[in-house]
Amino acid sequence: MTHENLNDLRAFQLVAQEKNFTRAAAQLGMSRSGLSHAITALEARLGVRLLTRTTRSVSLTEAGRRLYHTLQPMLNELDSELASLRALSDKPAGTVRITAHDHAIVSVLWPRLQALLKQYPEIQIELSVDYGLTDIVAQQFDAGVRTGNIVDKDMIAVRIGPDFHMAVVGSPDYLREKALPEIPGDLTTHQCINLRLPTHGGLYAWEFEKAGKTLSVRVQGQTILNNTYLMLQAALDGLGFAYIPLELARDHLASGALIPVLEEWWPRFPGYHLYYASRRQMAPALAEVINALRFREDLHSQA
Repeated sequence: MTHENLNDLRAFQLVAQEKNFTRAAAQLGMSRSGLSHAITALEARLGVRLLTRTTRSVSLTEAGRRLYHTLQPMLNELDSELASLRALSDKPAGTVRITAHDHAIVSVLWPRLQALLKQYPEIQIELSVDYGLTDIVAQQFDAGVRTGNIVDKDMIAVRIGPDFHMAVVGSPDYLREKALPEIPGDLTTHQCINLRLPTHGGLYAWEFEKAGKTLSVRVQGQTILNNTYLMLQAALDGLGFAYIPLELARDHLASGALIPVLEEWWPRFPGYHLYYASRRQMAPALAEVINALRFREDLHSQA
């Protein structure tokens, strides 16, 4: 009986997942040609073609799909077990990969993780900015950060921040000789700075609430961005209204650089939560990250 090389099987699984030899080779730390030769050799040993390759794309054959769907859960289970074995060490070490959007990273994660990195030199933190609803298991992240109302039910969620308001703000230059909006629907007559979402490439509909009533408004404008801090800057530069976390705008509101509108409609969102998949035995590095980020109401009230 022939025993396959686990490295080659992992290489095939990553190529099948990425559908791209260059990206897969970069993650594996090998050359594209070396990876291509490894896959060709695997196909030769199995006696079937696993991938259909052209100059522009890589796709799975029927045999390739069968092998991929067999390998995926097995390799995920193996990785989980290996992580559990590494967790037997008392010394927190290794890389913790977290996906979150920019405001969560700047306002919550980075301020608290700096001390952890200094305390544990063997821990590495990788923060990836993403506005999408990332499948952390499929994308091999240890954890993700989202507001509490959009965390999947099958994930373990830990609150890491207080509830917060979203605000609609514009600069005095933009508002000069313009009527202030009185209801959210009035925004459709104004220039607004849109947020592009990675999911299906859609634009985010601004959400509002008042006296238990909720509604969404799809706004229009000359500027479309996918970064909260660029949206703030665009508002400061007079390009229209921005819909951003109130905390981000607070100093500019106090200085008069921005003007609040529709304050009675500003919605309150559940605070940021760190979410992760259930594990029988958690790696010490991830446990330390969770403990460092965990929201403590008493400490927040004293800040």
